[in-house]
Amino acid sequence: MKRTNYCGELNSKNIGSRVVLFGWVHSRRDHGGVIFIDLRDIKGIVQVVFQPEKQELFLKAEKLRNEYVLEVTGYVRARPKESINPKLPTGEVEVIAEELEILNTSEVPPFEITEFSDVREDIRLKYRYLDLRRPKLKNNLLFRNKVMQSVRRILSSEGFIEVETPFLTKSTPEGARDFLVPSRLNPGTFYALPQSPQLFKQILMIAGFDKYFQIVRCFRDEDLRADRQPEFTQIDIEMSFVDEEDVMSLTERLISGLIVETLNKEVKIPFKRLSYRESMDTYGTDKPDLRYKDIMKIVDITDKVKNSNFKVFSEAVKSGGVVKCIYINDVNSFSRSFIDELTKFSISLGAKGLAWLKVLPDGLIESPIKKFLSEEETNCFPKNSIVFFVADKLEIANSVLGALRLNIIEKLKIKPAQEFEFVWITDFPLFEWSEEEKKWVSVHHPFTMPKEDLLSSIHHSMSTLTARAYDIVLNGIELGGGSIRIHKKELQEKIFELLNISQQEVNLKFGFLIEALKYGAPPHGGIAIGFDRLVAILLGESSIRDVIAFPKTQKGICPLTSAPDRVTEKQLKELYIKNVL
Repeated sequence: MKRTNYCGELNSKNIGSRVVLFGWVHSRRDHGGVIFIDLRDIKGIVQVVFQPEKQELFLKAEKLRNEYVLEVTGYVRARPKESINPKLPTGEVEVIAEELEILNTSEVPPFEITEFSDVREDIRLKYRYLDLRRPKLKNNLLFRNKVMQSVRRILSSEGFIEVETPFLTKSTPEGARDFLVPSRLNPGTFYALPQSPQLFKQILMIAGFDKYFQIVRCFRDEDLRADRQPEFTQIDIEMSFVDEEDVMSLTERLISGLIVETLNKEVKIPFKRLSYRESMDTYGTDKPDLRYKDIMKIVDITDKVKNSNFKVFSEAVKSGGVVKCIYINDVNSFSRSFIDELTKFSISLGAKGLAWLKVLPDGLIESPIKKFLSEEETNCFPKNSIVFFVADKLEIANSVLGALRLNIIEKLKIKPAQEFEFVWITDFPLFEWSEEEKKWVSVHHPFTMPKEDLLSSIHHSMSTLTARAYDIVLNGIELGGGSIRIHKKELQEKIFELLNISQQEVNLKFGFLIEALKYGAPPHGGIAIGFDRLVAILLGESSIRDVIAFPKTQKGICPLTSAPDRVTEKQLKELYIKNVL
C-alpha cells in the first residue's frame, strides 16, 4: 500500500520521517497565511501544515473543505512548544505537506463530525455513515470488535468449537413472534429467522461436539426499546456432561477475562448468587442492581403490623396480603412534593397508595398515619430515616417497592459503590401462569430441566416446580440466561404434556428434536449472553443502538435504507403472495 502510517499513530518517534497519509479533512484553519488541516482516519487525527512558499500546493489546500478525502505526502516534525496539544496522542508532532491529491470532495454534512455535535437520533441514523465517523461511535465499534475477538480467544482456549447454525429454519414457539420468510421453491411454506439457535445447539450436543459456541445473530418480532432490536447478537454456548456449576464457572471466566483484556479492569469471581425468591423478596425484581449495596432493601413487616390499628395494614394481612417497606437514612431529601410524586409513581405501578413515615434526627415521628401506629411499630426504624410502605398482594408489594427503590436512586443521583456488579439468579420457577394466554407457560423455554423428578412422582403443582435455570445480571440488567437441558425423550414429552401441547403440535414443531433425543443424547446445558447489551454496559451507553453499526429505530425502521419497504407485484407473484393492503 502507498500509505506508510495511520494519522493517529504518528508521534515523536516519527520525527524526520517521510510519510504518506490518507484520510478525511476533519477541520481547516487559516492562520496568518499558513493553512492547517486536521486529517482524520480510523486511528485518529494529525495536524498537516501547508506553507505559502509552496505556492501550487498552497492554492490547492485553499480549496479544501471538511470531509474532503485526501492523500497527503510530507515529513513529520516536532510542533513548536507553544502549539503542543496534550489532548491529542499526535499532539507533539505535525506533518509538513509536500504533495496533496484530492481523492474526493464532499457536500456540507448535515451535522458536524465531532463528538460534541448534538444531533437528533433519526438524523444520525439516516446519515449513519457520517455518524460512524464521529469519534464516539467509531470507538464504540472498535471496542465491540475488541470484545468479540476476546470472546473468541477465551472460548477457543477453553476447548470450544465455533459452529454456524442456519438462519433459514423452522418456526418454533420461543416466546416472541417469528420473522417469516416465504419459500419460492415450496409455495405456501415459510422459513422462520431464528429467535435463538436453541434447538440446533442441543442437536450439536447430541452429535457429540461437546463444547460449542457462536457469536450469532438472532431475530425477534417484538416491541422495541432502548435495549431491544429486531435483530441482535448473542454469545451462544452449549456444553455436554456438565451441571450448573460448570456453565456458571465458565461464564465467569469468560466475562472476567474479556473485561481484563478490553478494559484492563479486574472483576472479582465467583459472582454473587441469589435465588429467584430471595431476589424478588429483597429487591422486587429478578434483575437486581446490587451496585448500591444495602440501600433500600425491601423489608417484610407483615408479622409486626398484622394487628395494627392502621386498617390498611391489618386488613391487607387478613386478606392474605403482605406489608412491606423500604427506608433510607436521608430525611432532608424528601419534600412533601417529592413524596407526592413518588406516591403517584407507585399508584401507576398498581399500588393502592403509598404510606410513609419520617423518623427525624431527634427521634420524633412525622407521618399522616402517625396516630394509627404504636410506639413499638415506629421504633422499628433508625433516626433520620424515611420509610415507604406498600400493603398489598406479595407480587404487587415487591414489584412496586423494587421500582420505587430504583426511582429514588435515580432521582437522588445516588452514586453506585462500584462500576460493575454481577449476580447470578438461580432456582427460577419452571412454569408461570400467563393471564394473557390463560395457560401455564415455560418461564425460560420448554427444554429446561426441572429439579424435581417428574417421571417418578404422580402429582405436580405447576406453581411450585423449580427449573435448573440461571440468569446472569449486570448492574440491574439481564445480561443472559441459560439452563441445564432435558436430554431424555420421556421427560421432554412429559413437559409438553404438562404445558398442554398436543402430540400433533409436538410432532409439527419439535418432531426433529424428539427424534434426535432417541439416539443417545448426553446430559448438557448452556447459556446465551446478550452481546450488544454487554458491550453497551461496558462502555456506559444507555442504548444498544450506539454499539450497533446499523440499528433500527423503536419502530423497527432503518432510516438509512428505508427498510422495511414494499416490493414489486412480480416479486410477490413469484412467492405466491397477494398484497391485501
